[in-house]
Amino acid sequence: MKIAVIGLGNMGAPMAANLAAAGHEVTGFDTAAPMPDGVMAAASAAEAAKGAEVVMTMLPNGAILKSVASEVIPAMSPGAVLLDCSTVDVASAREVAAEAEAAGIGALDAPVSGGVGGAAAGTLTFMVGGSDAAFATAKPLFEIMGQKAVHCGPAGNGQAAKICNNMILGVTMIATCEAFALADKLGLDRQAMFDVVSTSSGYSWSMNAYCPAPGVGPTSPADNGYKPGFAADLMLKDLRLSQQAAEDVDADTPMGAAAAALYARFVEQEDGAGRDFSAMLPRFESRNREG
Repeated sequence: MKIAVIGLGNMGAPMAANLAAAGHEVTGFDTAAPMPDGVMAAASAAEAAKGAEVVMTMLPNGAILKSVASEVIPAMSPGAVLLDCSTVDVASAREVAAEAEAAGIGALDAPVSGGVGGAAAGTLTFMVGGSDAAFATAKPLFEIMGQKAVHCGPAGNGQAAKICNNMILGVTMIATCEAFALADKLGLDRQAMFDVVSTSSGYSWSMNAYCPAPGVGPTSPADNGYKPGFAADLMLKDLRLSQQAAEDVDADTPMGAAAAALYARFVEQEDGAGRDFSAMLPRFESRNREG
């Protein structure tokens, strides 16, 4: 398949490299990043998109996505698919899909879970919004780049699934870190806490798979000085997207709003920038009830 990849940063580069390694003809464009092995360079996003059966984008935000889409859609062939793997706001995803469909182009919003490690290993999970036909076209690519692709419904639903999932994740990680800090002050051993909660009604992915306490449970970023597996900065981005979406559709999300505010404080006013999102635990350890 002839594929264009626009945006070859930490995520886009290994995804493009995996597609090229699988035998696809991959052309890339990025304003700054180098081309990964096996990917041919184009002079512009429009040039990369010309003649491609699938144009994949991995971009920082909705505004940049809309700008790139307005450049590549006119260059794409009718029946081609615009596959956006960025994490952006739902409204931008739906706007781009409508623009593509008006030009006879298929459109998918397919944000990912799994981080840079999953991109390199080809084990990402894709949450996909868009038509059945476009999903069928892209499915072989999902199978190369990831271990699972879930078709969540029409345009925008991939982004909706991603931000709803990550709102739960942000809230549960905060609660898990608060509980460990409380257990410390109550004199409850962390291993005992983990042994109880991980097999009781308080279990969660944050506790069982990504425990924020060093030396407890499976190995996690807590065991590596809280170097990011999933950065607090990215959690803040996703929580803000959840609150933007909640505002757009008049949804009451008080816990999501509280989590967004707390991660904003952690990243922008404290020492959370560049640390894993589970570094909330040392934050709570060092604080008293008055904050």
